[in-house]
Amino acid sequence: MDNSGKEKEALAMMAEADKKMKTSRSMFGSFFGSSSKVEEACDLYVRAANMFKMAKNWSAAGDAFCKAAQLHLQVQSNHNAAINFLDAGNAFKKVDPQEAIGCFSQAIDIYTDMGRFNIAAKHHISVAEIYESELLDIDKAIVHYEQAADYYKGEESTSSANKCLVKVATYAAQLEQYQKAIEIFEQIGTYSMDTTLLRYGAKDYFFKAALCHFCVDMLNCKLAVEKYEEIYPAFADDRVCKLLKVKEFDSITRLDQWQTTMLLRIKKTFQDEESDLR
Repeated sequence: MDNSGKEKEALAMMAEADKKMKTSRSMFGSFFGSSSKVEEACDLYVRAANMFKMAKNWSAAGDAFCKAAQLHLQVQSNHNAAINFLDAGNAFKKVDPQEAIGCFSQAIDIYTDMGRFNIAAKHHISVAEIYESELLDIDKAIVHYEQAADYYKGEESTSSANKCLVKVATYAAQLEQYQKAIEIFEQIGTYSMDTTLLRYGAKDYFFKAALCHFCVDMLNCKLAVEKYEEIYPAFADDRVCKLLKVKEFDSITRLDQWQTTMLLRIKKTFQDEESDLR
C-alpha cells in the first residue's frame, strides 16, 4: 500500500472513531457511561496515528495521538494519556518543535502528578534537546535541564542529575555566567573525586572550572588552581600552564568546541589587558 492508500485508511479510522464518540455522547450524555466505546475510539485513533506515521504524515499522526490522549484524560486513564502525548510529541518533533514541546509538557505534568519523577525528568531532557538543537533557545534549554536535574536528585539518581548539570554549566559558561558554571563544575568534580569509579574524571571538571575562572581574571584562576591542587593532587599537572598555548595543548588532547571557545576568550582577555598596559 502506498502512502496515499495509508493516509486514506487512516482517515477512515479517524472518521469511525469520531462517529463512535458522537454515538456515545448521544446515548449516554457522557463518556463514563460507555467506557467500551471510548476504548474502541482510542484504539482507532492510535491505529490511525500509526498509519499516518507509516505514510510519514507526522502532523496528522501527532493530531491523532493527541485525540487519543484527550479521551484517555476524560476517562481518568492518565497513564495511557501520558503515553499518547509522548507518541504525539515524537511525531510532532519531526515537523513542529513547538507542538512537540506542548505534548511533552502535558505528559510531564501527568507523570509529575503521578509521582513518576524519573520519567518526568527524562522528558524534560527531551524538551531541552528540542530547545538547544531545533529552536536554538539556550536559556529555555537550561531551565529544562535544571528541572530534570532537580527531579533526578529528588529520586537519588545523582549520576543522571550530574549529566544534566554538566549541560547547564557548559551553556552557562557560553552565556558568560561564569560563577554559575564554576559552582556546578566544582560540585560535580568534588562528587566525582569522592566516588571510586568516577574519581579519574574529577580533574576534567576542575579543569573546566579553571577555564571559567581564567575567563574572569588571572588571579582568580591562580587561587582556584591552588585550591584544586590541594583538594585533588591529581589535578597538579601542567594542563593549566598550557592554556594559552592552544596548539601545544591541542597536541596533548583534542580540544572540543567548548574548550576552544573558552581558550579564545581567555586569549582575547589577556590581549586586551596587555593593550591596556601599553
